[in-house]
Amino acid sequence: MDFLQLSGKTILIVGVANRKSVAWHTAKVLQENGAKLIFSVRSEARAESVRKLFPDSSVFVCDVEHQDQIDALKTSVAATTSVLHGIVHSVAFADFSAGWLPFHQTPRPAFLQAINISCYSLIALSEAFRETLDPESGSVVTISISTTRMAAENYGYMAPVKAALDSSLCFLAKSFSQFSRIRFNAVCPGLLKTSASAGIPGYVDSYLFAEKATLRKQAVQTEEVASIVAFLLSPRSSGINAQGLVIDAGMGINYFDKALVSP
Repeated sequence: MDFLQLSGKTILIVGVANRKSVAWHTAKVLQENGAKLIFSVRSEARAESVRKLFPDSSVFVCDVEHQDQIDALKTSVAATTSVLHGIVHSVAFADFSAGWLPFHQTPRPAFLQAINISCYSLIALSEAFRETLDPESGSVVTISISTTRMAAENYGYMAPVKAALDSSLCFLAKSFSQFSRIRFNAVCPGLLKTSASAGIPGYVDSYLFAEKATLRKQAVQTEEVASIVAFLLSPRSSGINAQGLVIDAGMGINYFDKALVSP
């Protein structure tokens, strides 16, 4: 039974990094459900690795920091399909080459670059594919975080950047509603084991604490996040728009768990 009704649907996935990434797990779920996949990655080296993982799919190179490359991606995708049924936006970048500074010392160039790549790219890609997305059932899903209100020092300035992303999807949903039924939503996971998270100082300690704070005492799995992304792309979620679905295994309600307060 094709419950998700994704068989034969064409989905553009932007941001596959490796086998640990949310985008890769999402691609596997979509593939298992019969979707046709198109990939966009940042470099040719990454494109080669994705082509090995998904040999039957088209893979294009696009650095979303540059509008001309987004325009070129639009042209390349148009040569392979006349319609997209969905876009997965799994892109984030922060330059911490200046070291881990207090938030009030965040370098302006680094913050603006992070906004451009991690947030504005969603707006730019949505506009680029505005006429390609199915106007009746198109769905755009971005990857955010479970909360942008938790001021974790080691996450730096990325929480405010993700807050901008969360707000942007609401405004995109409103803008696109003037001429289509295309939906925009975010999946907002708790702490995950990914290559990107491995580069955050002190992340392991935070991850282990988050795991203890979940109601089930087990951290969120990347496959669980991917399943929710697939659901939001599918017609089965047609009533969900301009929302962020938190996937944290109950962590957000359990900070005063007695095992945490009195270990």
